[in-house]
Amino acid sequence: MSHHKQCFRLVNGIFLLNKSKGVSSNYVLQRVKYLFAARKAGHTGSLDPLATGVLPVCFGEATKLSRYLLDSDKGYHSVFKLGVETDTGDSEGRIVSIIDASTITEGLIRATIDQFLGDTVQVPPMYSALKRNGQPLYKYARKGMDIERSPRPITIYEFKVVSFKSGVAPELEVKIRCSKGTYIRSLASDLGRLLGCGAHMIKLHRFAVGPFSDDMSVSLSELRKCYDSHGITACDERLLPVDHALNATPKVALDEKSAARLQQGQSVFLSKGFNLAGEGDIVRVFDNNLMFLGVGILRSGGMLVPKRLVAL
Repeated sequence: MSHHKQCFRLVNGIFLLNKSKGVSSNYVLQRVKYLFAARKAGHTGSLDPLATGVLPVCFGEATKLSRYLLDSDKGYHSVFKLGVETDTGDSEGRIVSIIDASTITEGLIRATIDQFLGDTVQVPPMYSALKRNGQPLYKYARKGMDIERSPRPITIYEFKVVSFKSGVAPELEVKIRCSKGTYIRSLASDLGRLLGCGAHMIKLHRFAVGPFSDDMSVSLSELRKCYDSHGITACDERLLPVDHALNATPKVALDEKSAARLQQGQSVFLSKGFNLAGEGDIVRVFDNNLMFLGVGILRSGGMLVPKRLVAL
């Protein structure tokens, strides 16, 4: 990949990558960063090598807002194999049990899946990048160590059967919408245990991250084609504005004086007309030329407090 010799430049915005199977999130991030010749980039919410789908890449000032994407809800399509349990909860792991699951019916699965809906807790898998004493858990797991993990609160908004192929090792396709930090392979293992036959995840596709869906995303090979035929400007055309990380949040536009005050880190009063958001809500702030200034928090009496300002 010797094609561009230009210096790395300051790029601001969000690129929606559709990650392909078999590569790490960091590998594709580095490739995308290289094609954009971007000085600063980070991905939000990495996907396992096995997984495909939406991986937002934040460039420049957008990295300041990546937290909001990490905190946003996710949507997945996944395939679980029943009757076979692995130590990782997915097909990368070692098989730990095999049970004939031919008696499992779709009706039983539907009834069992409903127990997962709503606010619940989940114990993160040992094979995860969560840190303990500065080391990711999977490093301990590879040494055969099982470290106590505390359950974390998650919310499952939707858990639906898409298709079911019965048999000795049935395949179950599901659609899941969930809060941040939810491990789908843990849902597969937990479901397998409840059904009494064990299960693991064999396919995972993330179709949504917050406001972004996979039909807006571009694969690495597509991006490379764009670059090869039309150069770096073709890459830039596929960038979304920095504030799109917060697509669902209300907007407020400030007059020149207020905008200047806010940019110095001072709170400003909003005119009476602004009642889109409630107290404590996060809002996107623009100046009167609709330049994005950053994120503020609404306080009582129409006071807007700057939270995260960007320099575009």
